[in-house]
Amino acid sequence: MTPRLAFTEDNAMRIAAVERAFAPSGKSLAKPGRVLVGEGRLLKLCRHSLQPKMFFLFNDIIVYGSIVVHRFWYKNQHIIPLEDTIVEDLADSLEMKNQWLIRTPKKSFYMSAASEKEKQAWISHILECREQQLISSRKEPTTSFAAAWIPDRASDICMRCADKFTVAQRRHHCRQCGFVVCNSCSKCRIVIPAISAKPVRVCTLCFNTLLREKAEQAGKRSSDGFDLEMPMYEASSDEDSEEGYDMMPIQWVKP
Repeated sequence: MTPRLAFTEDNAMRIAAVERAFAPSGKSLAKPGRVLVGEGRLLKLCRHSLQPKMFFLFNDIIVYGSIVVHRFWYKNQHIIPLEDTIVEDLADSLEMKNQWLIRTPKKSFYMSAASEKEKQAWISHILECREQQLISSRKEPTTSFAAAWIPDRASDICMRCADKFTVAQRRHHCRQCGFVVCNSCSKCRIVIPAISAKPVRVCTLCFNTLLREKAEQAGKRSSDGFDLEMPMYEASSDEDSEEGYDMMPIQWVKP
């Protein structure tokens, strides 16, 4: 399907429309051979609640962002290379129907579609495009993925020390394991290259594990190693919030 669409005027116009919708802060999406395969509104599980996001599937990347004015204005653009992505089909839960999981090295998150049919369409199209992209790029598939964050409402207590969360005892997330933890159990910061070049918040258990792994890796190298001291600071909020929108059916591009 995608080779026949790659150099068509219709495909170029579709990609240009997506670019305009993310302007002025979005990145350029036009690229030789790139095809817009489909688009649709999905629910993404953020730390506080399910949030509507607009997703665009290309033959080599996934682009998504927050909805300001549907079809006219989106913000907070995220671009995920397909070779760095895997999807997992999940059974329905009490809180989420038609759910599935997107895993990437930098961030993993739960999604919900409007129907089982739409969910399966997203999964099958992503898997097909990913397979074709790996073949054409000749890259090795990514094998290390970030943990999906456990939602705030999933636990009233710290998942490490069991202290109860209050107005003063705020919830935080460990970037390594995704657990909901208190401030005392997540004072440590460490660089996780796949997530950020700057030190990020992790729980004490993960910090010690990562530090031990780094020390073991340094011991195997003949170089001078690296600095094991990790800076400490307070982390800022991790998710933006948007108003709710109705779900809409996905639109797939016909060959």
